[in-house]
Amino acid sequence: MNHRLLNKYLFLFDVGGLLYILIELIWRGRSHWTMFLLGGICFVFLGLINEVLPWQMPLWQQILIGAVGITTLEFLTGCIVNLALGWNVWDYSGMPGNLLGQICPQYFVLWLPVALVGIVLDDWIRYWKFGEERPHYRLI
Repeated sequence: MNHRLLNKYLFLFDVGGLLYILIELIWRGRSHWTMFLLGGICFVFLGLINEVLPWQMPLWQQILIGAVGITTLEFLTGCIVNLALGWNVWDYSGMPGNLLGQICPQYFVLWLPVALVGIVLDDWIRYWKFGEERPHYRLI
């Protein structure tokens, strides 16, 4: 990986990590350093949707892929930080339909608008800061 590409993805990772911490502080009033890492990975993942898949894919499908990806990454992170390491960063075991207390359908629904914002923000950052293609979307 060349230096310029590495810097771009480190920048995007940092943006995502900071935004994830901010969302948690607003939503829960607290966060954990591991959420910076998770947020950075999630943001890079959201940005890769338009890099790997064609722009012609309807935005609602990109949002769904994004929310599934965030939920999957949250589950994997929860299995590590909560179940394996016992750090108890979060616990959804009291929520209906939860999976091992790490994810639940209610939070999947909340990840849908977060995915939308993340996809669009990443696209515009790539356009403004890195001179990539101007974002354009299909709704259906």
